[in-house]
Amino acid sequence: MKVPLNINLTEKVIAVTGAGGIICADFARALAKCGAKVALLDLNKEQAEKIALEIVSAGGDAIGLKANVLEKESLEEAHNKINEVFGKVDILINGAGGNHPKGTTTKEYYEPGDENNSDLISFFDLDPKGIEFVFNLNFLGTLLPTQVFAKDMLNKKGCSIINISSMNAYTPLTKIPAYSGAKAAVSNFTQWLAVHFAKEGIRVNAMAPGFFVTNQNEKLLKNEDGTWTARAYKIITATPMGRFGEIEELLGTLLFLVDEGASGFVNGVVIPIDGGFSAYSGV
Repeated sequence: MKVPLNINLTEKVIAVTGAGGIICADFARALAKCGAKVALLDLNKEQAEKIALEIVSAGGDAIGLKANVLEKESLEEAHNKINEVFGKVDILINGAGGNHPKGTTTKEYYEPGDENNSDLISFFDLDPKGIEFVFNLNFLGTLLPTQVFAKDMLNKKGCSIINISSMNAYTPLTKIPAYSGAKAAVSNFTQWLAVHFAKEGIRVNAMAPGFFVTNQNEKLLKNEDGTWTARAYKIITATPMGRFGEIEELLGTLLFLVDEGASGFVNGVVIPIDGGFSAYSGV
């Protein structure tokens, strides 16, 4: 992996939630290459440990831990282990999140009779439990880790929290009202936290990735033969740069935000990394 910025994080302990996923795994790798001690937290302990071992084998310092971002006791156990192995956490990356089929409609637009069609999920069929799951995973899954790990940051310098929002927070995509609303909550919460902790010197910012192919969305974007789906073509058409992003193209923003020397006066912002998607009106 090529690290885009020469950032020195050798004195930092960083916790990354959702670290078993494609994006946050690369975040952990990049942070470790900059010298940080990285704790990879994920519900899938084996995946977190696998990536941590890869980092260690490459000369980095990392541990993989099981953690459920919706259970404070689980987070406290991970927190205690990190403190035991690495010391207090300086930086938290709230990367855990996702969507759920029960919070997603089948069609982009309502058509008369949809509410009576058992072959699709209309707006009227959205399952409250599915909606609740998505909001909990994205919003509470950001709030609870922050409650646990931000205590380590009190009375320290150079500490920060990076949340992962989405372009959905700016303009909701069709079909996924729960995910769009949940990410909008993450963006709003980022601003609230930035103000709340400002006097303590803990900076809180967020990244809002545009469209990147991940394990979660690959089936929506690619057909079985590897070609793009109709939805993928719509995304590419609405992205002025005419392509999906590469995971490595998120790393520069991440490293900029975690480095006090580079972004010490940056607080409460949500930065889009979207190939111009948010700037394009469609005409």
